[in-house]
Amino acid sequence: MQNSTKNIVGLILISLSFIAGFYYHEFIFQEYYKAAYSIDGIDFSLLKKAWDQVSTDYVDQSKIDKTKMTYGAISGMVNAIGDPYTEFFNPEEAKKLEQDLAGSFEGIGLQLGIKNNQITAISPIKGTPAEKAGLRPGDMVLAVNAISTSNLSLDEVVNMIRGPKDTKVTLTISREGAENKDIVITRAVIKVPSMDYEIKEVANGKKIAIITLYQFSDTVYQDFKTAAIDILNNNVSGIILDMRSNPGGLVNQATSIAGWFLDKGQLILSEQDKNGEKTELTSNGPSNFASIPLVVLINDGSASASEILAGALKDDRKVPIIGVTSFGKGTVQQIINLDDGSSLKITTAKWYTPSGVRIQDTGIEPDIKVDLTQKDYEQNKDPQLDRALQELEKIIK
Repeated sequence: MQNSTKNIVGLILISLSFIAGFYYHEFIFQEYYKAAYSIDGIDFSLLKKAWDQVSTDYVDQSKIDKTKMTYGAISGMVNAIGDPYTEFFNPEEAKKLEQDLAGSFEGIGLQLGIKNNQITAISPIKGTPAEKAGLRPGDMVLAVNAISTSNLSLDEVVNMIRGPKDTKVTLTISREGAENKDIVITRAVIKVPSMDYEIKEVANGKKIAIITLYQFSDTVYQDFKTAAIDILNNNVSGIILDMRSNPGGLVNQATSIAGWFLDKGQLILSEQDKNGEKTELTSNGPSNFASIPLVVLINDGSASASEILAGALKDDRKVPIIGVTSFGKGTVQQIINLDDGSSLKITTAKWYTPSGVRIQDTGIEPDIKVDLTQKDYEQNKDPQLDRALQELEKIIK
């Protein structure tokens, strides 16, 4: 009996020693990870351990792609911030982003954003399949090819909509005052125009220029300067600046164009960084249009850089703003290229109009509200432009 008791006690002690040894090993293992993978006081050991466990224990090793795992980890980290405009792009996606800024890609030509936590059309690009299919600013994209967008990021939805030319994509659209509907669109090569202009003769033989800015791509300022010289040579009496359905783009392009409409030194916007410090961006001229009467057109597809320009002209020159409330994007992003061809787009600042207003989620209110209805679209009418012409003629008469 005594021997049996001793054997049982011995077995218990051995078991306890084994368990203690196991947990001691785990403790040492964890402490090793914490020591080895602590950077700037942040413990990355959990990420490293998860990486190692998946890499060594996953049943089908042939399916492990460590590059994809790395990109997935970075995407998850960035998405966890909860800012739809802070994004990670793998090399293929980064190339598409470059094409966007250069003004050429394959897809349907629909600019998207996030509004009220819903994927929303900022604007269809002029002459593209999206515009021809009847998509409008404010349309909510509920699904792409019957896949709900409710739990998808903006980048994921964009990638689903894009694709090779001559292929089809189906968008489920929700529009205020109408039933949800599916729209089938054939993709094409999208060449995005930066701007257009027209010189028009009005009452008393006077001339006005209608300048349409479609987006602030990396070439728009050069195109604008060429147009501006012709406009100056025509001795116009007034200008209509049409930024309806302009989704924005590069801030430096917008500020450069603003310099033509503002006196040198006038405030265009102020940016506030992560530390709360503000930097003022002012006009560098040449101010050639600063004394020419001006009217600005916006709508709910006018966003970001177009709102910067509209806000500066509204505050600094008190020019009439006509249309409907703009989209409301009051943040600035910076693109950082990484070594392997991937890139990060990070929100680095909030911006404010010259009068100190932040338009995030509220937009710029027009001085004269004029709607453009579905019936107007169908009948090829433009009451917003008509009103802009009326207002400008009052100023220059």
